Amino acid sequence: MPAQQILQEASRLYKVSENLDKLAKQLVPPGEELTILSGTVRNSAALLEVLVALRRGPDPWLDRTSN
Repeated sequence: MPAQQILQEASRLYKVSENLDKLAKQLVPPGEELTILSGTVRNSAALLEVLVALRRGPDPWLDRTSN
């Protein structure tokens, strides 16, 4: 799967996380569990972004040692 598609999936996961957070605020009994689940989904999205960044390699624009 190309990097752009993986980043799109990460973006979708962030949206799911946001939706779960909203539901957690509305639904008191399962609210805490939804908040935990939301954090797990958000962490998964972040990991996908890290994997893509590692696969792409260092960004020459961010290399401050070459100044």
